[in-house]
Amino acid sequence: MAKTHEIAAQARKDEGKGASRRLRRASFVPAVVYGAGQAAESIQIEHNTILLAARHEWFFSSVLDLNVDGKVQKVLVRDWQKHPFKHQMLHMDFQRINENEAIRVNVPVHFLNQEKSPAGKASGVVISHNLNEVEVSCLPKDLPEFIELDLADLKPGDIIHLSQLKLSANVEIPALHLGVDHDVAVVSAVTVQEEVEEAPAAEGAEGQPAAEAPKETKK
Repeated sequence: MAKTHEIAAQARKDEGKGASRRLRRASFVPAVVYGAGQAAESIQIEHNTILLAARHEWFFSSVLDLNVDGKVQKVLVRDWQKHPFKHQMLHMDFQRINENEAIRVNVPVHFLNQEKSPAGKASGVVISHNLNEVEVSCLPKDLPEFIELDLADLKPGDIIHLSQLKLSANVEIPALHLGVDHDVAVVSAVTVQEEVEEAPAAEGAEGQPAAEAPKETKK
């Protein structure tokens, strides 16, 4: 079971672009909470609170306790807008969840012991992380913060697919219900062969190919 983390927020009544600009100048992030059969609610969060939380991967993939003026709601981050070049969050969307209904969330994959594996020690082997996160489906209480993938036994030529990930009994990967074509590779260890360049032909004194020796003629 993943931990939950509390984010403090306040309700807001002013809406529109002008109100959002004023909030940002005051170091707040305008945001919206919606879902679970309730009306959408406009809120504001201190920018530093968002910046500190956004440093952690759990902020984007875990159930959060959103505390709006003392009222706690279980939510997921569903969308966010960042400034194109400033270190600034412009807007956020949070979705309320029903703790009795399954949710779909992209969960990060943590790769372990890659350097200790036969593939990691072999020369000429490229280990590719084809997926860094995986969409899972489960009840909120069963949502993992991350999925661990132990690569200690990875050998050159090995491929690890979605179906080989180890999950708890209450967590599943929806893509695997769509057929074998969706059981994609998560990690692959490919041996790369170096191409040997052919030696250039011998050149004459002026950079031209050397002339062939004259053939002996019979008399």
